[in-house]
Amino acid sequence: MSSPLGNYFVDRDQPPLSSEEEEVVRQFHDLYYRRWIAKADTINLSWFGHHVLKCPLDLWIYQELLVRARPDVVIETGTKFGGSALYLAMILDQIGHGRVITIDIEVQPDRPAHPRISYITGSSIDAGVIAQLRQAVGRQRAMVVLDSDHCAAHVYEEMIAYSPLVQAGDYLIVEDTNVNGHPVWPDFGPGPMEAVDKFLSENDDFVIDQRCERFLMTLNPRGYLRRNELGTTLG
Repeated sequence: MSSPLGNYFVDRDQPPLSSEEEEVVRQFHDLYYRRWIAKADTINLSWFGHHVLKCPLDLWIYQELLVRARPDVVIETGTKFGGSALYLAMILDQIGHGRVITIDIEVQPDRPAHPRISYITGSSIDAGVIAQLRQAVGRQRAMVVLDSDHCAAHVYEEMIAYSPLVQAGDYLIVEDTNVNGHPVWPDFGPGPMEAVDKFLSENDDFVIDQRCERFLMTLNPRGYLRRNELGTTLG
């Protein structure tokens, strides 16, 4: 039986939005998020009966990136309910390759069991956890998804710790860059977007991949970072 995987990927740059279109996008984003704050379930998703806190359009982008890159390992910080780890693992099942290592300081009840998922309990910026991950990954190809503590200092530390694991052409994804007024939750305080800005101001190994925002609605604006071909990695 032949593989179901194809070779169609969106590679072209997307045309810019007009200022009026940008305002429509901003207003919809604000509505979408405010509805969740008001206890509507705009980002409460169910994946095979497990809770996922994501925008479904971002999950589609994750699928595209996984199929394109076919990483050996996906590192996720912020396990929470485990639904997103299960989603990633099941996409890897379809690819036939890869595993998920997911980290959280808490162990939630009923988190999913899957042969491709390994759980680590601890802080994502703890030196011991980072050393354990680096040993587990070695020189394998990794995709990293950062979705734990959203304060800027924590996210920046994660980016410094995990970016060397990402190889040329692969992705470091910083989630929930939309908070602190980008465009939602303006009183959140410095968060993931501010960490991204600081990281990119000091590091030219990564670029923002705007193609990952082409659906116009994402919880991770400017958060899809692709490593340049000449970036410095471990190993």
